[in-house]
Amino acid sequence: MKSIEVKGTARTIAERSSEQARALKEIRKNGGVPCVLYGGNEVIHFTVTNEGLRNLVYTPHIYVVDLDIDGKKVNAIMKDIQFHPVKDTILHVDFYQIDEAKPIVMEVPVQLEGLAEGVKAGGKLALQMRKIKVKALYNIIPEKLTINVSHLGLGKTVKVGELSFEGLELISAKEAVVCAVKLTRAARGAAATAGK
Repeated sequence: MKSIEVKGTARTIAERSSEQARALKEIRKNGGVPCVLYGGNEVIHFTVTNEGLRNLVYTPHIYVVDLDIDGKKVNAIMKDIQFHPVKDTILHVDFYQIDEAKPIVMEVPVQLEGLAEGVKAGGKLALQMRKIKVKALYNIIPEKLTINVSHLGLGKTVKVGELSFEGLELISAKEAVVCAVKLTRAARGAAATAGK
């Protein structure tokens, strides 16, 4: 898995919630994003610039984050992100500190390879799950999960429960459909003609 550096500045949390809300508003107004790091010996509140998060957030790739908070460096993953419902700006990010001995849960992008039998017969391949949730030690998690669909016939699907990847436990629902070869009008017409 690739890594990306994100620099942050520690922030203190106000005692009263009204002061806290004011402080968060001020951070966002000045182009910052309030962040929290969990998973270590202590919960760390810090701020990162919007620009500093751009390459981590707006990408199809997954990363190990080399967090640098006022010179203190830790490896983490992005656990959760909140966007503004209207403006789509980043409101808040939660990070989780990586422990090399403990498994983590992460969503990994899916990549399909091969030409499905059903596509050759006139069907259309549809990717229905862009990411699958996995649990494993962070250094085992791949950048993407490659699924060969060459065997997939017309009207057939691949479900999470049918997949397995070495060293990974798949957490997504077993019945969830990852991809399917859907019948198109042309394929239906050809099948009807062949049946006559």
